Amino acid sequence: MRYGEGLLEEVRRRTDLVALVGRRVKLARKGRVMWGCCPFHPEKSASFKVENERRLYKCFGCGQGGDCFKWLMETEGMSFPEAVEKLAAEAGVELPKWSLEDEARETRKKSLYDILELAASFYHDHLFADGGRAARDYLKGRGLDAAAAKQFRLGYAPSGNNALIDHLTAHNITQDDMIEAGLARPAQDGRQMRDFFFDRIMFPITDGRGRTIAFGGRGMAPDAKPKYINTGETPLFSKGLQLYNFQTARAAAIKAGTIILAEGYMDVIALVRAGFAHAVAPLGTAFTEDQLQMLWRSAPEPVLAFDGDGAGRKAALRAAHMALPHLKAGHSLRFAFLPQGEDPDTLIAAQGAGAMAGLIDMAMPLSDLLWRAETEGKDFSTPERLAGLEHALREIAGHITDTQIAGYYRDAFKEKVFTTYKRRAAPVPGRAPRGGPKRGSYGRPGYPHPRALPGTPEALSAGVHRSRLVQAGEAAPRQIKEAELAGLLWEDPKIALNHAELLAELPVADPSLDRLRAELLNLAASGSSLEKPGVHTHFARLGLAELVARFAPRILHSDSGAQEAGTPEDEPEARFLRTAQELRKLADGTFDQSPARQPRGVP
Repeated sequence: MRYGEGLLEEVRRRTDLVALVGRRVKLARKGRVMWGCCPFHPEKSASFKVENERRLYKCFGCGQGGDCFKWLMETEGMSFPEAVEKLAAEAGVELPKWSLEDEARETRKKSLYDILELAASFYHDHLFADGGRAARDYLKGRGLDAAAAKQFRLGYAPSGNNALIDHLTAHNITQDDMIEAGLARPAQDGRQMRDFFFDRIMFPITDGRGRTIAFGGRGMAPDAKPKYINTGETPLFSKGLQLYNFQTARAAAIKAGTIILAEGYMDVIALVRAGFAHAVAPLGTAFTEDQLQMLWRSAPEPVLAFDGDGAGRKAALRAAHMALPHLKAGHSLRFAFLPQGEDPDTLIAAQGAGAMAGLIDMAMPLSDLLWRAETEGKDFSTPERLAGLEHALREIAGHITDTQIAGYYRDAFKEKVFTTYKRRAAPVPGRAPRGGPKRGSYGRPGYPHPRALPGTPEALSAGVHRSRLVQAGEAAPRQIKEAELAGLLWEDPKIALNHAELLAELPVADPSLDRLRAELLNLAASGSSLEKPGVHTHFARLGLAELVARFAPRILHSDSGAQEAGTPEDEPEARFLRTAQELRKLADGTFDQSPARQPRGVP
């Protein structure tokens, strides 16, 4: 450790913790102790205590506590050395001198910072010069004007092999320094030294203090390979240890209560421009453990926003498994998937910042992502397959080193397996399982063929039944009722909030409706308001919107209850209650299926 405990204690002693905390929290004296509302969780009555005498703060509501160093790490996202240096400077404590070798390295780094700042200014100037017109046009096509380019200090590396080299040479920078800063490639194989970046849009990368330490470059040529490249490893830069826009985002993240990890530079810029200042991105590499710790220093549950395609889901799953051994109390990850073919900038341009905010608000918990990765689209209709699932889930929980969290994961997975696969199949004495056929009843109205039962490979959704059976006049009344129920939930998702218990107990045979029901109940349980636009966006990224929307319009105009349009009974919530009652009767075999009560279009 660079700093001895004696020096750290001296910094603590000289730091007025009440004054430090008081910059962010309104404190009131009660006796010898200061109290205020905790900045780490919402509360109305003060349970947050700050003591100069003990040099500690503590919240008796959420348990957060620590000293002056911990305060800066928690509220400003600083690393421990950064916190020590800041407080030591404010308290007038002189930090120990380094060795001659340490001093030489630090002097060398300062020189490299200056060189990289020269390069950043060079690239930025060239973006607005005549040679940068194509780059400016590209940025304009992505919705970024001159103000955005200046905000993020975007630049352009000119075509050719030595434009930057010539510029730095004119400022008396040696070739060795250019190479060490990652700005030039050394001479080799008979070729002269040349610029590392050329004909690329440039994105400056800064450290936690806002100093330029590297660059990312996007090729302008259609055949540029790779499309994006970053500065190589240097004394200042290691791509697995940094995040794009982190210096700005960490302060915003503390205020927002979360931080967003997007996939690339352009994603971050689009998010920041739309009001999500707490957005960062990795730097041309898979999400690393060091980057995870950086996020956690800023917010307890970062949101990882990925594309909704296969590559995005694989990247999310890799991040999820990487995080498992590092989970700790109160710290986890959530995942938001953009609709297929959308980037943050295209989504925001088409639907506004509210659509992106909806995705972030309804981001999927880590445990749900892991569950879906093991179960989605898979058949567990045999004992062997179900045992395989339970084994895989136990292995996932086994990678969590925190024993308490691992135990919670095992319990949660057991409950999900039971409610999803076991309870549904458990027989009730004297009658068939709810939602399933009685012995010998296959083919009777209201009972699907055994090959159409949920959990079998041949299972058909309500939408498929409508296209293949309803048009031919062969659909069973129960299938029609379930399809109508799905449409009503799609049209008015708040039904799930107002009638959660009824919805949870309904006998449902169609796997699509069962999935729709489960998602709505999960959202309701998480505190979501179930506003229609946000729910539709949520289902779109899960791949359910197309399925439900295919049959929703016809369902919502059906007349199963023979009510006159415009009456209270025709409202979605009233129709839901009526349809739910009829569905329960159909499942029990007690529903009157006379022609007067049959759904329209069914013979």
